[in-house]
Amino acid sequence: MRRAQDVRKQLVTIMDRYKLDILSSGKNYKKICMAITAGFFTNAAKKHPQEGYLTLVDQNPVYIHPSSAVFNKNPEWVIYHELVLTTKEYMRNIMVIDAKWLIELAPSFYKKADPNKMTKAKRMEKIEPLFDRFNPKDSWRLSRRKG
Repeated sequence: MRRAQDVRKQLVTIMDRYKLDILSSGKNYKKICMAITAGFFTNAAKKHPQEGYLTLVDQNPVYIHPSSAVFNKNPEWVIYHELVLTTKEYMRNIMVIDAKWLIELAPSFYKKADPNKMTKAKRMEKIEPLFDRFNPKDSWRLSRRKG
């Protein structure tokens, strides 16, 4: 708690030095999350379909650190503060974000993709159901386990 007070005191000093008004966001946490996203937009990661996450800048596979509050929640988009390398590369101090914030807050870094323009490799990909002799031809199943 003392660290938070020190950071607040530093911010108030900076605001006074530049003669800026101190405004509170009240209970609107979205503004705070968007401010953090604006500062850490290069540290964004998207959920990978198979396992973990991929960083948007380098496309490196990363994982949520087990000590994180969102460890088992598996959000689609996150912002992280730092990466820690142990047996895997883990993201620490992460926050769930909305993907639209990246386009809104860093338009020179991120842009919305045109869904009509796909790469040749993406067009060639085709998802086919796994073979299952007990069900109709085009039925889908995720694993051999029933239930």
